[in-house]
Amino acid sequence: MYNYQQETDERLVSLYEQGNDQAFDELLARYQSKVYSYILFIVHDEERANDLLQDTFIKVIVRIRSHKYVESGKFGSWLLRIAHNLVIDSFRLDQAAPMVRGDEEGCKVFNDPALSDNSYEAQHAMEQVYVELEHMLDRLPESQQEVVRLRFYQNKSFKEIAELTNCSINTALGRMRYAVLNLRKMAVHHDLTV
Repeated sequence: MYNYQQETDERLVSLYEQGNDQAFDELLARYQSKVYSYILFIVHDEERANDLLQDTFIKVIVRIRSHKYVESGKFGSWLLRIAHNLVIDSFRLDQAAPMVRGDEEGCKVFNDPALSDNSYEAQHAMEQVYVELEHMLDRLPESQQEVVRLRFYQNKSFKEIAELTNCSINTALGRMRYAVLNLRKMAVHHDLTV
């Protein structure tokens, strides 16, 4: 039996491009949880994160099978770039909110708790979560703190972060990945959920 786990990402992409579905299964196994964690960290919604994860891998499948994957760095970075772009696109779609109609379907908008203001208790709980998140950020290594703050507080791209921190884009992505992993461990330890 062929051992796909020993193959490089690039070799697995090449095999999948030629029609080997098991090669893609290995890529999926390698990256599914990383991509999901990245998306969830940004969108804070498990259902939405799952949808975006599926969209990401569908886009990957289409690109590879249509021979549009060009090896220009690491496969994992390319994959995260696709996920990131899909997240941004989904936020843009959210901003184009639908018009409210007077029919039953339109009235659902007013009764959807996800679209209403949080209660005082929910707002207070979220404020406490953000305070705790700030404390956890302060406990990260300085290089990881810097990437998280530039990315999520200043909305910088990874290219901009790399330039500002005088490192490669892959290093910036790696620092973000380790920051997310460390924050998740601390969140579990502190029983923190957003």
